[in-house]
Amino acid sequence: MADADRPNVLFVLTDQERYDCSAPEGPPVETPTMDRLSSEGMRFTHAFTPISICTSARASLLTGRYPHSHGMLNNSHEADSIQPNLPSDHPTFSEQLAEHGYDLSYVGKWHVGRDQTPEEFGFSYLGGSDVHHDDIDDAFREYRRERGEPIKAVELEEEIYTGTNPRDSTEGTFVAAKTPIDVKETRAWFLAEKTIEAIDAHAERDRDEPFFHRADFYGPHHPYVVPEPYASMYDPDEIERPESYAETYDGKPRVHENYLSYRGVTGFDWELWAEAIAKYWGFVTMLDDQLERVLEALERNGLAEETVVVHASDHGDFAGGHRQFNKGPLMYDDTYRIPLQVRWPGVTDPGSVCDAPVHLHDLAATFLEIGDVAVPDAFDARCIVPLLESGGDSEQVPATWPTAVFAQYHGDEFGLYTQRMVRTARYKYVYNGPDIDELYDLEADPAELQNLIDHPGYTDVRRDLRERLIGWMKKTDDPNQGWVPDVLRAANED
Repeated sequence: MADADRPNVLFVLTDQERYDCSAPEGPPVETPTMDRLSSEGMRFTHAFTPISICTSARASLLTGRYPHSHGMLNNSHEADSIQPNLPSDHPTFSEQLAEHGYDLSYVGKWHVGRDQTPEEFGFSYLGGSDVHHDDIDDAFREYRRERGEPIKAVELEEEIYTGTNPRDSTEGTFVAAKTPIDVKETRAWFLAEKTIEAIDAHAERDRDEPFFHRADFYGPHHPYVVPEPYASMYDPDEIERPESYAETYDGKPRVHENYLSYRGVTGFDWELWAEAIAKYWGFVTMLDDQLERVLEALERNGLAEETVVVHASDHGDFAGGHRQFNKGPLMYDDTYRIPLQVRWPGVTDPGSVCDAPVHLHDLAATFLEIGDVAVPDAFDARCIVPLLESGGDSEQVPATWPTAVFAQYHGDEFGLYTQRMVRTARYKYVYNGPDIDELYDLEADPAELQNLIDHPGYTDVRRDLRERLIGWMKKTDDPNQGWVPDVLRAANED
């Protein structure tokens, strides 16, 4: 079993889960297991992804680096991928842990490199991927065959698609539906089952080396396809419109409004959005129930007290926020703010809350610190163990801890569009190379509806955030630092 200095780690990463779904002040989504992690450990209120696109965010998580440092700037599966595979010369937290005695296993979504698998980065891969997010194996297909329910076309209900006819499967992107299959036939159940098997196997081996298991669930990424009881768990008529649904795009970069057409949701009304959101929420609750099964396996095997449990997401989802679908070159908290809960018995105080800003890829350095492994100099990540030990007391946060997070975006299928973001507790500034910049006062306007970039009352704020961005670009060797700082300083003088 793991020793006190090198605990086991169970890392559960969801795909495109919004921060607010498990936040106490969020919508009424049932997430009792995530809530339990928060009550038994620490919940982070200001955790952010470095980039809101799957491959890039996941590569940052592995390497502890910003996307402009590791080079995976957009999705690896697309024909226009800038770089299809993660360069082998970047050290990863998983390889470092494997070299220092951890037994690493992995189930589910990969989506880091087109021709690479988790096994090339120190993990033993146990299955569960699919064609779109890396066709690694057919373990899920075999699971369904063994259960006497082979994967086949089924008659879906309540289907929603993008485009001019939201019920027409021949036109747009698949958004949501109700499926007639049993929950035990879903990929979510299967991935939880594979994780439980991995936990059971480790307990049976009773070896001295600790384990690190990573479970990457598909979802609540679209299509939001869920069975009962989740499909009807939330009544669309009772879902309240988010404040950001009042978006007019006045004073915003043109790409924001263009994205409605690009994603095919120009014609979506609130009734349709509410129906889709109900399925999204159902998906979140279904995943929460799978997490409960996994935590029960830890307890059943007597491993709960010696295992650090971490839940996070690669990025969020608009799910109707700002009337948008999916994600894109819009740096709102809907897709950049992520859930993060950490339960570490003996270290995190039960029910503690940390408001300090952290990045998703800070987990790379944190996992190494937990495993008593040196953090490579190449990492941009900061270990959050001091925050976990703080008990949520802001006075215990190191004085050198940053007061802002930074993020970026480089475009996806529609074309390149470089962006940089700096966000403090109160303000957010977004640099948009080919269009108007953005500035939001999150205290006065949490829905980010009013762009204050030209407001005379925010001159000092704008200047400060631009200088912070310039400093970050220099510190992280951002390739755009050759000319963007001059642009920003010139703008500050206007």
